[in-house]
Amino acid sequence: MTRTDLLELIKNGENSGTEFKRDTLENRALAKEIVAFANHSGGRILLGVDDDGSVAGITRANLEEWVMSACRDKIRPEIIPYYEVIHDVDPGRNVAVVRVERGWAVHNVWHSNHRTYYIRVGTQSREASPEELARLFQQRGAFRLETRPVSGATLNDLDLRRLKDYFQRIRSQETPPDEDVEGWNALLVNTEVLSDEGGATVPTVAGLLLFGKNPNRFLPQSGMDAVAYSGREKDYTAKERMTIRGPMVPLSGSQGLLENGLVEQMVEFIKRNTGVETHLKDGVRREDRWPYPEEALRETIVNALVHRDYLLSGSDIEVSVYADRLEVGSPGRLPNGITPERMLVGCRAARNQLIKDVMRDYGYLEHMGMGIPRKIVKSMQAHNGTMPDLIVEEERFIIRLLNP
Repeated sequence: MTRTDLLELIKNGENSGTEFKRDTLENRALAKEIVAFANHSGGRILLGVDDDGSVAGITRANLEEWVMSACRDKIRPEIIPYYEVIHDVDPGRNVAVVRVERGWAVHNVWHSNHRTYYIRVGTQSREASPEELARLFQQRGAFRLETRPVSGATLNDLDLRRLKDYFQRIRSQETPPDEDVEGWNALLVNTEVLSDEGGATVPTVAGLLLFGKNPNRFLPQSGMDAVAYSGREKDYTAKERMTIRGPMVPLSGSQGLLENGLVEQMVEFIKRNTGVETHLKDGVRREDRWPYPEEALRETIVNALVHRDYLLSGSDIEVSVYADRLEVGSPGRLPNGITPERMLVGCRAARNQLIKDVMRDYGYLEHMGMGIPRKIVKSMQAHNGTMPDLIVEEERFIIRLLNP
């Protein structure tokens, strides 16, 4: 970093990625700032700069050694930041820059035999709440929510008909007799539909979402809210509003489909609220078709169900049908460094790997992980020449399909 770069950084003030500190602070306070940046997206700590941006300069002897000792002694897992000194930022006054990268693990400050986890929120470094901490562990891949047991649920809260259909028809696997509880427990624990933590077998989050009789009873965030508007904007007088609940997967029998899963229910809602359009094919023949290809519809809905953040318990997947577009909003940030640009070339990263695997078994997902570029983008461009919008908001990811 040059002196000019540093002065520009100071001029812009503190923010989510920049913190000003005098080098007289305690090592625990320095560790707090470093941990907060590592648990966020990285950042820089400027030692020798006051909160108002004035340059006080470095005063501590052996500052680099002191910084590195604080990172080793006060932070778990240890962090080795990048350290440099910019000389004569003001005449005779130097500033140390401690640059912290985004951590691969979840870091904490270790003090008095106690761990404290910090996160960066705007210009503040604050202690993480239990909910924020759980999400942070999930983002770093150290915690799988979908395999956690759901308190209060039992084997009886799973739909045995759907379980038998899945193992027998989808996986071509023998299942225990209906009355063999011990056999079913063993099978479902080994496939992570049940958890045996604490000596009791309890349905997992994924088990209830996929095969539960009434998942919403235990997981209020398990459904989808759908609304259809007559025009291009939200309106209190919507054509139809519907809350869709139930297990994620369908139920089939010898006569074919017996009960829809969430995907089929949502596709039906969208179809009846968009209607059929008539086009001329080859300039001569009339052709009736839906505004959106079913392949793109199904993939968009499946993507929301499979990749949403189920730690966010206060919101459902939202599907909004407008006259000129369809929007499907999935709660949570994109997982594991995924961006819309990476999604468009087929980059794969699953927040809920078990749910993804089971939905793939049913044929909802491609084994190549190319659903967005192949099923959504390609089919929409072939259907009406439009490019879907992939929109990242603070706590929501939206796929927008256009109907020009």
